[in-house]
Parts: sequence; C-alpha cells; structure tokens
Amino acid sequence: MNPAPPASDFSIVDALGSGLPHLLLQFLVTVALLVVGVTIYMTVTSFRERELVAEGNVAAGVVLGGAVLGLAIPLAALLATTSYLLDIIVWGVVALVIQLITLGVVSLMLRRLRGMIEAGNVAAAVVLAAAQIAIALFNAAAMVPT
Repeated sequence: MNPAPPASDFSIVDALGSGLPHLLLQFLVTVALLVVGVTIYMTVTSFRERELVAEGNVAAGVVLGGAVLGLAIPLAALLATTSYLLDIIVWGVVALVIQLITLGVVSLMLRRLRGMIEAGNVAAAVVLAAAQIAIALFNAAAMVPT
C-alpha cells in the first residue's frame, strides 16, 4: 500500500485549478490576436483573399495560409516562453507589423504581385508564403522575452 502524499504537495486537481484558467486566458487572447491579425492582413492586402479562395484560387489560398502561419509561429513562440499577457499582446502586434512589412518587400520584389495572385500564379504565391514563414521563424526566435 502506497502512503498518501503529504498535505503540502499540490495535487493535479489543485494545479489544474490554478493553472488552467490562466492557460485558457492566454490561449484565447492568442487566438483572438491571430484572428484580428489575419483580418487586418486581409484588409491591407491589395487582393481579395476570401473571394479568391472561395473561387478556388490556389495561389490566394497559399498566400493566406502563409499569412496565417506567419502570424501563428511568433504567437506560438510567445506562448511557449512567457506567461505575461502583455508580452503576448505587444509582441503579437509586432509580429503583425513585421508580416505587413514582409508583404510590402515581396510586393516590391515581385512587381504585379496582385495580378499574379489573382491569376492563380502559385509560384508567386509560394515565394510570398515562404518569405512570410521564414520571417515568422526569425521573428519568433528574436522576440523571446527576457
């Protein structure tokens, strides 16, 4: 027969009771940041991702997927490295700004990006999505709070 643990030890239930609400709050704030960030991203871009995706435009889907991952990667890194909501919010906004800058730089490099995406040019979409994901990875590594 195993002895009962000392009364001073936290039980799993106690840990869940104190940690779960905080975890859920961080998770919900992060999901909200992702949704708001993607919405802002789609508002700022020169193409209509939602309509293009609904029409079956694979290039628009790749670009939108790259944007979602580009925002999610730094947010995930923040969830893994900080317990402060303010860190998540501030650095989440920074991640969005960096993704918008990435879009601008790639748009300058690939003239007529809007037309290429609207025409379904998957090669152009992959370049943009790859740039977004690469910058997101660098961003996630650089923004670890100290």
